Amino acid sequence: MTDPTTTDTSSDRPRTVSDMFRLDGRVAVVTGASSGLGVAFAQALAQAGADVVLGARRVDRLEETAALVRAAGRTALPVATDVADPASCDRLVALAVEEFGHVDVLVNNAGIGTAVPATRETPEQFRGVIDVNLNGCYWMAQACGRVMGHGSSIINISSVLGLTTAGLPQAAYAASKAGLIGLTRDLAQQWTGRKGIRVNAIAPGFFASEMTEQYPEGYLESMQQRIPAGRKGDPAELAATVVWLASPAGGYVTGQTLAVDGGLTIT
Repeated sequence: MTDPTTTDTSSDRPRTVSDMFRLDGRVAVVTGASSGLGVAFAQALAQAGADVVLGARRVDRLEETAALVRAAGRTALPVATDVADPASCDRLVALAVEEFGHVDVLVNNAGIGTAVPATRETPEQFRGVIDVNLNGCYWMAQACGRVMGHGSSIINISSVLGLTTAGLPQAAYAASKAGLIGLTRDLAQQWTGRKGIRVNAIAPGFFASEMTEQYPEGYLESMQQRIPAGRKGDPAELAATVVWLASPAGGYVTGQTLAVDGGLTIT
């Protein structure tokens, strides 16, 4: 006999805990999908059952990510996208709806960083970072929010540098990531009850990526002394967190910022 407490009334079939992490039949958009963590997110979402729309400026690199999605048995749609341009964001979502009929998940991952002393940073440098990391996430959220249905999920990739400092001069980057946390709270307040769209943020600590490759020699090793876990994160650990927040398993979580940082922000 089926335990009624484990029945998924939307499909009249038993739901196990592992079922709740599945994304079968869903369509996910991942920006910044041409390298690093964006690749890990796209692959993990596909492994959980989602078809994936891949957005980035480097279209040639998107094809490599698309191959990983297809290897997981899912459909990939690479789209050249500049998130700093609202029209480009609208185009990506329009193509996603044209191809799949709906959009259910957005992972706002596109981002850039600088490490310029505050007295030397030019207005162009500062605005450039804000335009991609903060404004770009808003334009993508707007575009997806207009078409998403009840049960959808937006995941903004912030940073621990939106919560703490880490010894490098990163005013623009830190400001953009802190702003993204505030944006997450407000969109969750606006959309969760009215539209059924959950909005959360993840604040990653130090994970291998194109950005970390630009850090000064020895910097990551020195930062590990502040991390209780004593190591950098594995991208698969962060990708698993994205899948959780995207899936029904995270269905009662909204407006939150989750630090995935090995404990860095508690030191």
